Amino acid sequence: MKKVNHFQNLKRALQDTGIEVGVPESYRELEERSRLGILKSLEPFPKALRFFHILEQDLEVRADWDLADFIAVTKLHFNDHGEVHAKVATSSALTMLDLLVKRDVPMDFMEAEGGDLDDEHLIVMAAGLLHDIGNQVHREWHNLHSVILATPLLDRLLPEIYPDLETRTEIRGFILNAIYAHDFEVSDLTKEAALIGIGDATDMTKGRGRMAFELGNVNIHCVSALGIEEVLIAEGQEKPIEIMIQMSNSAGIFQVQETLGKKVVTSPLKDYVSVIAFTAPEELPSDERIIQRIYLERDHFRTAKT
Repeated sequence: MKKVNHFQNLKRALQDTGIEVGVPESYRELEERSRLGILKSLEPFPKALRFFHILEQDLEVRADWDLADFIAVTKLHFNDHGEVHAKVATSSALTMLDLLVKRDVPMDFMEAEGGDLDDEHLIVMAAGLLHDIGNQVHREWHNLHSVILATPLLDRLLPEIYPDLETRTEIRGFILNAIYAHDFEVSDLTKEAALIGIGDATDMTKGRGRMAFELGNVNIHCVSALGIEEVLIAEGQEKPIEIMIQMSNSAGIFQVQETLGKKVVTSPLKDYVSVIAFTAPEELPSDERIIQRIYLERDHFRTAKT
């Protein structure tokens, strides 16, 4: 009997008819793994799981993802900032949340007696899925634009989970705080916000960088992403969270230091997260070549084979 791929069936059922930005097949596979990671984390939590399905299938949310990706990728030639990136970042954030809970690290919403673990997972999940939708307005202040766009969306959808106005307002507040603070230039005031910022930075693999690179954007962000093979999040020995980055080229160290590293060391979770980057296989005498030759055409560098 042929195995039914529920993920592909869902994608077909939600096939967008408007603006779409294509992504590499390897990145689509990462999206599927990330979605499965989200479902695994949310399985014990009915409110969070239900809200994930509501957000994933909501047409406004889907249009927000598409438009954010359109501006980021086709206009700015940045890496992906749409649905795939949102799910990768969310899966990472939830994985880290579960590792912190396993080690009895108190989260801010629960410590303030705002709710339970179900609420915590809903906050992190929703903030992760919506953190970058503001890119459709502009990259500048995109975190603020995301908050502005997410507020009426949450006001429309959260009543399906929280009928009590006070409760859903507090839930909304934590979600919006985490969305706004996901950029490393904004201080994380809660552990929930730190999870979104660090989760955002873990999406650095070559599948994400390939789109912008093929559109002609030759900069250290894209080249560095092409040097990252895989990012793994696991339980550490000394610290609850260990993030391991496998690189095929040493250029990947830029993403590790300037994106992920900065978000970790400036967050309330800095004492709970370790980061390890390594080239693999380690016995290779040299790095895998990413660029052979570049040339300046007007005001942009372009790539060319020798």
